[in-house]
Amino acid sequence: MVKGMIIMPQIIPIRDLKNTSDISQKCHASQEPIFITKNGYGDMVIMSMEMYEKNMFLSTVYGKLEEAEKQFAEGKVLDGDVSLKKIREKYGL
Repeated sequence: MVKGMIIMPQIIPIRDLKNTSDISQKCHASQEPIFITKNGYGDMVIMSMEMYEKNMFLSTVYGKLEEAEKQFAEGKVLDGDVSLKKIREKYGL
């Protein structure tokens, strides 16, 4: 990808789903989801399993970061040295 290049989303009509091999190839070649329209309106989004798993992982990470930021803002923090000392004592490290 060229730096600064805008990637346009792939949008295909639902009737094109008949060619499953072509759709599968597009999903695996694309780093973005493919949008499916029905009667000119957005209807579905498809992507490769690899892309789906990556997005689910990122969603989980962002959710945990959001929760951690909330806890930090509420003052729910522990001293790192104290926490490590307790872990070492607990597990005999």
